[in-house]
Amino acid sequence: MHPVHICGVGMTRFGKYQDRSLKDLGREAVTAALADAGVEAGALQAAYVGNSFAGIVTGQEAVRGQVVLSAMGICGLPILNVENACASGSSALHQAWVAVGAGLYDVVLVLGLEKLFHPDRAVTMRALASATDVEKLSGDGGGSVFLEESSHRLAAYMERTGATLRHVGMIAEKSHANSALNPFAQYQHAYSLDEIMAAPVSAPPLTRLMCSPIGDGAAALVVCSEAYARRIGRVGIRIGASILRSTGSPDGVGISEGGARAAYEMAGLGPDELSLVELHDTTAASELVLYEKLGLCPADGGPGMVEAGDMRIGGRIPVNTSGGLISRGHPVGATGVAQICELTQQLRGQAGPRQVNGARVGMAHNAGGTVLGEPAALCIHILVADDSEATQNLGH
Repeated sequence: MHPVHICGVGMTRFGKYQDRSLKDLGREAVTAALADAGVEAGALQAAYVGNSFAGIVTGQEAVRGQVVLSAMGICGLPILNVENACASGSSALHQAWVAVGAGLYDVVLVLGLEKLFHPDRAVTMRALASATDVEKLSGDGGGSVFLEESSHRLAAYMERTGATLRHVGMIAEKSHANSALNPFAQYQHAYSLDEIMAAPVSAPPLTRLMCSPIGDGAAALVVCSEAYARRIGRVGIRIGASILRSTGSPDGVGISEGGARAAYEMAGLGPDELSLVELHDTTAASELVLYEKLGLCPADGGPGMVEAGDMRIGGRIPVNTSGGLISRGHPVGATGVAQICELTQQLRGQAGPRQVNGARVGMAHNAGGTVLGEPAALCIHILVADDSEATQNLGH
C-alpha cells in the first residue's frame, strides 16, 4: 500500500434540520472540504458516500451518493454507496484508503451524511432498530436498542470494576464542556455534573445528557496519494492505519480489542503514543467501557482514568475533544467522517480553544449496528502528523 493522506476536511454543524435536504447538507460539507484541500471538483477521480438510513427516513434508496453529488455537478466519476450502520462513513473512508493506497486513484472524495431527525419519532426509532437482527428484536420499539444495550453493559462493568454512575457523569461533563468549544457541535452548552446527573432518564440509569441525540449533518474528506498531496501542497496528515472488522471474531477476542490491536500493529505504534482519541460513545457509559478495550488504561482502570482526569484536554490522553457522539451529535452516516475531521484539525494545530498541545497521532474508533452482542461493524483509523510537514497547511 502506498501512503494515503487526508488533504481536506469540511462539515456542517450537526443538529436538527427539518427544512434541509441531504443534498443541501452534502453540498455544504463537500464545498468546505474541497476548499480546504484547494482541489476543484473536476479533479476528483472517485467518490465514496456513507449513509445508513435515508431509505427509511427520507425514502431515498439505492443511488443516494449519485443523487446528492449530481445536484452539485459532481457526476460521471465512479460513485460507491457505502451502508454499514453507524460505521458507514468510516467504512467509506476505508474503501477510499484501499483504492488510493493501491494506486487506483490519486484524489477521491469521502462523504458521510444522514438525516435522522423526523417529525414522527417512530420513523427514527424504526431506522435505528434496523441496524440489528430484526428477527430478534423485542419490545414496542419506543426506545433505542443501542442505549438499552449500553445500559446493560454498564451494569456488568460496574460490578467488575467498582465504577459508579458518577464516573459516567464525569465523562459526560467533560464531553459537553468540549462541545461548547466546537462550532460544529449539536450541543454547545457546558453542563455541570449535578445537571447531568439530574437530567431526565433515557435508558436507566443513564440520563439524557449521557446519551447521544437524534440529529442531521454531513462531513467530507478529500483523500489523496502522497504524490498528489505534495503536488498541491497538502501533505502532512497520513492515514497510518485503516481497519475494518465485522462481528464474531473467530479467536474470541472482542471486536474493539482486536481491531485496536490490528490498528496499532499496522501503524507501528502503541496506545501510549496516541495524542488523542475520538471514540464511539453512543453513551458516556460506552466511552468508559471502551477505555480499557482500546488499551488506553489497564484492566479495570477506567474509573481511575476518569478520576485522574486523563481523558480531558490537557490530560494524559484526551478523548472526544469534539464532544463525541453525546454532544457533538450522531447523524449516523456522518459520524465516522466527522471524527476524522476533528483529528485532522487537531493534528494540524487548527482546533482552536479545544486544541491538544503537541498533537501528533490520533485514533478514531467508529462502531456500527449490533449482531451477536457486539458491534456488527467496526472501523479504526490512526492518523499521523508527518513531522514538520503537518503544519504547512496552517493559514489555508
